[in-house]
Amino acid sequence: MECTIEKSTLFQVAEIELVYKSKVPASMRPRIEKSEDAYKILKSIWNMDKIELNEEAKLLLLNKSNKVLGIINLSAGGTSGTIVDPRLVYAAALKANALSIILAHNHPSGNLTPSKSDELLSGKLKEIGKYHDINLLDSIIITKEGYTSLADAGLL
Repeated sequence: MECTIEKSTLFQVAEIELVYKSKVPASMRPRIEKSEDAYKILKSIWNMDKIELNEEAKLLLLNKSNKVLGIINLSAGGTSGTIVDPRLVYAAALKANALSIILAHNHPSGNLTPSKSDELLSGKLKEIGKYHDINLLDSIIITKEGYTSLADAGLL
């Protein structure tokens, strides 16, 4: 079988450029020093009208100083779960040049106890992060009434 690609089109490929643009000056970015700081930021951006309706997952992207580079809405699911794709987690972290991340999701039931799935996903993300030199600092469950930090509980 003969190749029909002409030499003139052989090297016409898309150029990829990585760019990170922030509209927030570094001095204005909030800093995460403890799980409560992350919870306050998350609670301020979470839609409290939906927190008991459906489960959502969000990701905080942090720089070397643990200042928040951005927040991404990872997924929205049903009343008993949502899917977090590790590829999307690390695609976002790499694109933002984040050195650390914090995963967060809500439990519409109001139960702050981590499920086995919560622990497995957090462990998987922490392990994947090692290969990218991106540290999963915490995995937080939030409700209207409070939060649970898997890191504080010794589950990370």
